[in-house]
Amino acid sequence: MSDREIVEAALFAAGSAVEIQKLQKILDKDKKQVTKIVETLIREYEERESGLEIVDLGERYVMQVRSKYSDIIRPFAPRELSSPMLRTLSMIAYHQPVVQSDIVDMRGNKAYDHIRELQNRGFIESTPQGRTKLLSTTPLFADYFGLEDNKPELIRNKMIELSKQQSGKEGLDRWLGRRFVGFTPMYESLAQMCGIKDYRMVDAYNPTEQELQTLDTVYKMVISRGYKEEVEKHYSGEIIEAGSTTFDDLAEAVNILKSEGEPARVKETLELLEELKNEYRSRAMTISARVTPETEMVARIVKDLHIGVSKDGILIAPDYETNTSGEEIGREADILVPTHRNLEGGLIERVKSKYDAVIKGLRKAE
Repeated sequence: MSDREIVEAALFAAGSAVEIQKLQKILDKDKKQVTKIVETLIREYEERESGLEIVDLGERYVMQVRSKYSDIIRPFAPRELSSPMLRTLSMIAYHQPVVQSDIVDMRGNKAYDHIRELQNRGFIESTPQGRTKLLSTTPLFADYFGLEDNKPELIRNKMIELSKQQSGKEGLDRWLGRRFVGFTPMYESLAQMCGIKDYRMVDAYNPTEQELQTLDTVYKMVISRGYKEEVEKHYSGEIIEAGSTTFDDLAEAVNILKSEGEPARVKETLELLEELKNEYRSRAMTISARVTPETEMVARIVKDLHIGVSKDGILIAPDYETNTSGEEIGREADILVPTHRNLEGGLIERVKSKYDAVIKGLRKAE
């Protein structure tokens, strides 16, 4: 019996990926020699267009049916995972390591049966943790789904792919068990304005390892406008870009999130924002001076207050000194509008501070 035949028999009998170290042991050869034997087998299977193929998973090898024959041989294959069980497995794989009680909270008591079956079939393993168990996937899981490694990041990406196939993009969050709305620190007061009590606050722009785990539980993430591409590097759920320059910006954000909050609280907040907008417009009615806004942000505030604009008007600029392109801003400005880096408090108070700075500055100038 040749070494090539031994390797072929081993891969066939295993039914899952075989580590190169095991092949070295049964052949009593070094890694380089075994690799050469397996590579020869891989080429042979490709050249004779066999219904089987040998796949290199990175120092692990698996013999499997070629994908184009999958539908034909399905009646003869071991039973597939049911859709409900796959969904439970998706949540475990995506959130791992995850406590069993959290999976049961997301999936209901039926999850106990799923977890038991998934353990019996070798897809997951559990480790005692207090009164519950900590669940995670096994190398067999990676083999089953054709992954080169059992690394959580690879697995999360695979689960997103499978979940989209099963339920489409709209059902992705439901499949993965995401339950919370997330807010960056600056927008936490928006949750209160909407009456959203169960939410997560996380820095989605530059998250720590712990914050990345928090993002896994979030199905909507509220961030500042203009940072979507940056956040997409870390997060694959729905992103809501919120503005915070005017009262209308806040009202728009509240309306987007109203289905997540309490109707009475949403109504109360929208009424308050409308009242404040009208109040500030009334205060600005007596201002006759014309202004020159240096940035789009200032222009929007001035427009909302119905203040006239002129090329030789009073120059108004934000106080951030340089813009994202490194250009100097506000050096010659007559009035500086405070921006978020120099403001504290909730979003409503921050918008009021901007409007106050414009109105008080213009009255002083007149």
